[in-house]
Amino acid sequence: MLVRVRVDLGPRSYDVHIGEDILPQLGQAMVAAGPGRRALLVADGAVANSHAPLAASSLHAAGVETHLILIPPGESSKSLEGAARLYDACLECGLDRRSFIVALGGGVVGDLAGFVAATFMRGLPFVQVPTTLLAQVDASVGGKVAVDHPKAKNLIGAFHQPRLVWCDVRTLLTLPAPELAAGLAEAIKGGILASPHYYRFLAHQRQRILERDGPTLARVVSGAVRVKARVVAGDEREESGARATLNLGHTLGHAIEAVSGYGTIRHGEAVSIGMVAAGRLALGREMWSQRWQAEMEATLQGVGLPVRLPAPLPARDLLMAMSHDKKAVGGSLRWILPRRPGEVVVIPDVTTEEVMAAMAAVGVAV
Repeated sequence: MLVRVRVDLGPRSYDVHIGEDILPQLGQAMVAAGPGRRALLVADGAVANSHAPLAASSLHAAGVETHLILIPPGESSKSLEGAARLYDACLECGLDRRSFIVALGGGVVGDLAGFVAATFMRGLPFVQVPTTLLAQVDASVGGKVAVDHPKAKNLIGAFHQPRLVWCDVRTLLTLPAPELAAGLAEAIKGGILASPHYYRFLAHQRQRILERDGPTLARVVSGAVRVKARVVAGDEREESGARATLNLGHTLGHAIEAVSGYGTIRHGEAVSIGMVAAGRLALGREMWSQRWQAEMEATLQGVGLPVRLPAPLPARDLLMAMSHDKKAVGGSLRWILPRRPGEVVVIPDVTTEEVMAAMAAVGVAV
């Protein structure tokens, strides 16, 4: 069964397709999404042998001249140097403004290839083919594309919506268990911020999710995409504040990634710890109950996610990293705090003392 979720953005609207064993139909779907007949297929080394040949074959069969380029897996590829290598590939392949850039792999590939698509010749059509759960439920939807700066994650970027997102949940069958758990962090986040029904589904179907049941995985992905599509449609460029709610757990999470060294702690693991800290901060303000905090921590731990740092990180370094966060306004950080399952609020006046107490609760050295 193929599920389609519409991201409604007027002339920039597109569909996210979710299903089992749909990668062979990618070429036909891409041709239907735009006029281009030439593509640069960007894939990471993790999918070079498993999914890239099938994706390239599908594009060729649909009449798309396809050039494959592999990038090293890992966050270190998501840099200005990595983008420069892709610009060179675009020139060597003779891409023009009707050509496609196709991202096949996890969030690193999607962010890097999307950044290049947004900036090469002032913008090329872009297709997301995410092969990790984290990318399927979050990174591939919404049009945020970026590369990292040594001082902050995703600091250099743009908004560039894809023409199409193609999610084949069969690609998740070979995903290592920690990577599956990392993706579930973003799914759980989506339930907490906007859908208590979806949040309960994730908690109750934990075993079937961990067993990689295909229809259940499709529900995991489609549920998270519906949440994100609804939020993005109301605030595409994070101007009204509504889209900022998607950053639940990310204020501290991104700082943890930067301070520990990108790739040391997975993004989903850092977000999990960040959500726990946000809950602790909300507890201190008496806007979130101890029962809900315990339930959230149990849900995160139940799918294999951490609720504390594996080793202490210095509070001073984390505060410095958070000061570079893109969500800071006028030098002050906005924290996204849960009020109840399905509802969060943006808090602009969180004090350093509150942040220190929340960080201490998750193992930060204060």
